[in-house]
Amino acid sequence: MGKALRPLWALGLVAGMVMASGVAQAQSVLRVGAMAGDLVTLDPHRATTSQDVGLVSWIFNGLVRFPPGSANPDAIEPDLAERWESSADGRVWTFHIRKGVRFHGDWGEVTADDVVFSLKRAADPKSSSFAGDYTGIDSITASDGSTVVITLKEPDPKLLGLLSNYHGGNIVSRKAVEALGEAFKTKPVGTGPFSFTDYQPQRHVELAANARYFRGAPKIDRVVYRYINSDNTRELAFVSGELDLIDGKREQIWVERMKKQPKAQVDIFSPGEFRTLHINSRIKPLDDLRVRQAIAYAIDVPQIIKFVGKDVTVPGRSVVPPGYLGEAKESWTVSYNLAKAKALLAEAGYRDGFTVPVVVSNVSAQLPIMEVIQAQLQRVGIKLDMSVVDHATYHAQIRKDVSALVFYGAARFPSADIWLNEFYHSRSTVGTPTAVANFSHCNAGDTDIDAARIEADPAKRTALLHAAQEKIAAQVCAVPLFNLMQVWVRRPGLDLGYQLDGTLNLAPPITEASTLK
Repeated sequence: MGKALRPLWALGLVAGMVMASGVAQAQSVLRVGAMAGDLVTLDPHRATTSQDVGLVSWIFNGLVRFPPGSANPDAIEPDLAERWESSADGRVWTFHIRKGVRFHGDWGEVTADDVVFSLKRAADPKSSSFAGDYTGIDSITASDGSTVVITLKEPDPKLLGLLSNYHGGNIVSRKAVEALGEAFKTKPVGTGPFSFTDYQPQRHVELAANARYFRGAPKIDRVVYRYINSDNTRELAFVSGELDLIDGKREQIWVERMKKQPKAQVDIFSPGEFRTLHINSRIKPLDDLRVRQAIAYAIDVPQIIKFVGKDVTVPGRSVVPPGYLGEAKESWTVSYNLAKAKALLAEAGYRDGFTVPVVVSNVSAQLPIMEVIQAQLQRVGIKLDMSVVDHATYHAQIRKDVSALVFYGAARFPSADIWLNEFYHSRSTVGTPTAVANFSHCNAGDTDIDAARIEADPAKRTALLHAAQEKIAAQVCAVPLFNLMQVWVRRPGLDLGYQLDGTLNLAPPITEASTLK
């Protein structure tokens, strides 16, 4: 353990001394432990993994934002846009950009041109993992240096969510992106309360307070965001005082143990990352509906939820996460039934079962659950040849389409439309130019998903989204499992500066109001 933590001191992660007006002052340094081996990207239009999106949210702003500690779409408020208005038909939206907001470093003031560039970049599959979310936008233009006009093909009730400080809504510096090119993913330039200063692969990212932040200079001077994939190492570093904030294990036993620590505040908050077992129909014999049905009947979801724990789980009711706008509640009707699973396999010609390759992440939020699923499927003769890899390799491998089953957890803006587009529309299929996260090669709901995108009538739109969920469930493109809530642990001396009820970016926002004693 001593060797693992030695770099912490070598990097000077304890608060050092700085000189201000000739007087020595302690520097406030927030030390964070993330459950990951390394970053994937800090480009906000490409960042999809849990270890990236939280960090990105401390660096960037959107036109609008979810208030710190909230994941409620009804609470969205101004961010880089100080105000906005929409036309009577809801198709034309005009945003007025705050004047005087500057990008980090020497990249200049935020202009309407940067906003137009950012949103067009977010809508382009060549530069964004979220392009499918923006297909309803007809045009994005700047009417002057501080005014942006967005015209929609049809009214879209979730537009403000797409423009928020989340995923594609983050605003980047056009000059920085064009000058840095590929390097932008590890040298991000935003407008947020903290600016990027350093990245050491597989070790840490460092951020510095943005003294020119338009909401006021942060009270925390530096953030050191360490990559510590080992749960035990991360926990020991926290308990021994080496870290102030850590990504926790989302397991009941661990949560209860940490609550007994005298110097620990356990935060459990929404949104949950919806755990789903995607079934890759490209890999035989999973192209047979009866085999996919057998897999669904062989999985005992209540047993898995009992294993994970009641405080950190919410059972799934559809292929769309619980509580999302447009969720078809109870559209998933399959329940645990070994006899049905065995009969379906026999009917499909696999009475003695079969073996398929599966890539699994070694992180604690995935591997133990996949081991339970492996044991459950073994009861009907389905053997999983599991290749356990680090989390970054797991993400790379599942996007190469080599895993028969993909156990995946994610949170998105709470809309069935966005979720279905990213995970179940054929244009989002992995291995294609417009790939997002359709690991199952599903296309059952395409027609209804597309129709919902342009349907102006809310009731008809909801009906189309419900129809898509029912068709996807009937084709057993995936087995919905449960929502796994976010778990982070902090020192009582870390005052976030707000009430933490939820955050779409999955990590507690560190803002200009956050303090560390």
